[in-house]
Amino acid sequence: MTRLCTAGPVQIGPSKPLAIIAGPCVLESRELGLDIGRTLRDACAALGLAYIFKASFDKANRSSINSPRGPGLEKGLEWLAEIRETLKVPITTDIHEASQAGPAARAVDLIQIPAFLCRQTDLLCAAGIAAAAHGRGVNVKKGQFLSPGEMAGPIRKLAEAGCRNVMLTERGTFFGYHRLVNDFLGLGDLMELKAEGGPAPVCFDCTHSTQLPGTGEQTGGRPDRAPLLARAAAAAGAHALFIECHPQPAKAMSDASTMLPLAEVPGLLKCIAAIRAAIIA
Repeated sequence: MTRLCTAGPVQIGPSKPLAIIAGPCVLESRELGLDIGRTLRDACAALGLAYIFKASFDKANRSSINSPRGPGLEKGLEWLAEIRETLKVPITTDIHEASQAGPAARAVDLIQIPAFLCRQTDLLCAAGIAAAAHGRGVNVKKGQFLSPGEMAGPIRKLAEAGCRNVMLTERGTFFGYHRLVNDFLGLGDLMELKAEGGPAPVCFDCTHSTQLPGTGEQTGGRPDRAPLLARAAAAAGAHALFIECHPQPAKAMSDASTMLPLAEVPGLLKCIAAIRAAIIA
């Protein structure tokens, strides 16, 4: 039986409202974060969907050393804590180094482990220890280079560090050069993964799955296909959907080539909510 993952008051898993993890890729400013979060919170509330605000305080895996990375740990976590308090919603952010786990766990509800770092033992253990100490959850993105079954390893490492409040995220698999594919057979396998404590809830990353990695100084993408993937993942029974969005994606500091325009997201959520209602009826 699939366990639940909790992020503040939100419970993610079977029989729970579909969770939407959404926000800008990087936290560009406190004001922009509040504007985006308020729009998404209200849209989700109107549709009976759970909502978790997502933004990064530091994008440490940019294609170019000259790319903007965000406000940094101290200021970024301060802004995220303010967004959490003002909007009264759970918050998630990603960490890239073990030393960031403790400060992040004090400020957010769900710690995200990036896909490229999902096998880093020290990072997973630090996140697990910090999450357990502060009553937080950990969301591990499946590496583009791993099979669904191999994600039992990160779950085991987190459990050994004391954290069983875990979710996994599917975000595409490498298919040769410059291409990701979404394997919905694999998504089903991930949702039924035999792991300590039972299968973990699974989130589907609708926007990063459209990336065309390694195509230049900035990663390319096909955001026009993100709504299609979101509808398919909702129909497949994913427990959460991850969507990055921005009022003007072309001007975003990070992931400009994959984010959805904020104005389009409420309509997409309405469609997703209808699909969700149909499959659980």
